[in-house]
Amino acid sequence: MVADILRRHPDANIDWVVEEGYVSLVRLNPHVRRIIPFALRRWRKSLASEATRAEIGAFWRGLREQRYDYVFDTQGLLKTGVIMGAARLAPGGQKVGLANGSEGSGYEGVSRLFHTRSIALDPRTHAVARGRLVAAAALGYSADHPADFGLPAPGAGSRPGFLPAADYAVFFHGTARDAKKWAPANWVALGRALAPLPVLLAWGSALEKTEAEALARQLPNARVLPKLSMLEAVELARHAALAVGVDTGLTHIAAAFVRPTIELYCDSPRWKTEGNWSPLIINLGELGAPPSVPEVLAAVERLRPAA
Repeated sequence: MVADILRRHPDANIDWVVEEGYVSLVRLNPHVRRIIPFALRRWRKSLASEATRAEIGAFWRGLREQRYDYVFDTQGLLKTGVIMGAARLAPGGQKVGLANGSEGSGYEGVSRLFHTRSIALDPRTHAVARGRLVAAAALGYSADHPADFGLPAPGAGSRPGFLPAADYAVFFHGTARDAKKWAPANWVALGRALAPLPVLLAWGSALEKTEAEALARQLPNARVLPKLSMLEAVELARHAALAVGVDTGLTHIAAAFVRPTIELYCDSPRWKTEGNWSPLIINLGELGAPPSVPEVLAAVERLRPAA
């Protein structure tokens, strides 16, 4: 959305309200003028605290400092609608959001109460295209360029010390829902086929760490990483020579950096999130039909010259 808007309106000033845990990710896009952190998950735990109430008050004041020509909500949730409702408009400004949700989404129709204009989309609109199409409809242009996430190139800046100096592959094997996981034996077969390329195993919970350790015991070329911050995990994806992962956030971040990426769909519809903006991204599997090891190895061979 940011790249699309600036392509049409290069002098636009763009602010972004984001859950505080993802501030470091949004900060990687240099075209966002101001990031406004929102900490609902943390605030809920201490609403009676004076410090929390002061933070909430500061958030609302910061949100209302500016008058905006356009306020966009591409989530379609009550909480994002309330934030939209609190934002102030310049004369003639618009608050633009979704008239409907995508199939299987958590869309809440009550969010439309806060719109001045609601944009209807096909229920099978890709998650990235959804926001782009809402902005394009409001501002009168076509979102027909490949997605541009405004992220720095892998070679820009220094590589963090916890990463190998040489090329490596990363497996994003963990996800909260078991049905979306690829079988451990498959990861082991893939890791062995990649040897001697180092394989880094990321994790985000105690269970995922245990799963990563079990894989590493069977893969001499694998290493379990320490617990990573959000920015460290982003750097892990950004510098990978090859990223292979299930349908989860870090896999999609690797694809957003246009790294050689293989996205594995085991129990989620591919149309929702598949990386479709670069030939360096290969999407395999489908809802209820996980990809086989030979399919993934064939994809590795297709990407190997790029990696």
